[in-house]
Amino acid sequence: QVEVAESGGGLVQPGGSLRLNCVASPVIFSIATFGWYRQAPGKQRELVAEITKRGSTDYADSVKGRFTVSRDNANYTIYLQMNSLKPEDTAVYYCNARGRGSPGTVLFPAYDSWGQGTRVTVSS
Repeated sequence: QVEVAESGGGLVQPGGSLRLNCVASPVIFSIATFGWYRQAPGKQRELVAEITKRGSTDYADSVKGRFTVSRDNANYTIYLQMNSLKPEDTAVYYCNARGRGSPGTVLFPAYDSWGQGTRVTVSS
C-alpha cells in the first residue's frame, strides 16, 4: 500500500522556523521522488521542494535559501525544514510520492500518492 502522511504544521511568528515531516510507506521510500507542495487560500497548489531517490533536490525560487528538504532512510521520513518564515508562506503543505513501478508488483505501472496536508500559519 502506498501512503504518505504529513505532520509538523502549526502557528509560527514571522522569522521563525518549523520542520514538516512526511512518513512514507517502506515499499516506495527508496524508489520514489518526493515533493512538498503548498496551497494558499485562493491560489493553486505549487511545488515547494523536491527530492529524488538519489538525494537530488530542487526548490521553488520563493523558498531557496530558506527551506531544506532531506530524507531519513532509517525512519522512512522526508523532512522540510523551513527557516525565516514569512506570512506569504502560510498555506496547507502536502507531501507527494510518485514514481514508476516494476512489472509484476503492486506499484506497476505507476503511483502518485498524496497526504492529507498539514497547515502552516505564519503570523504575529
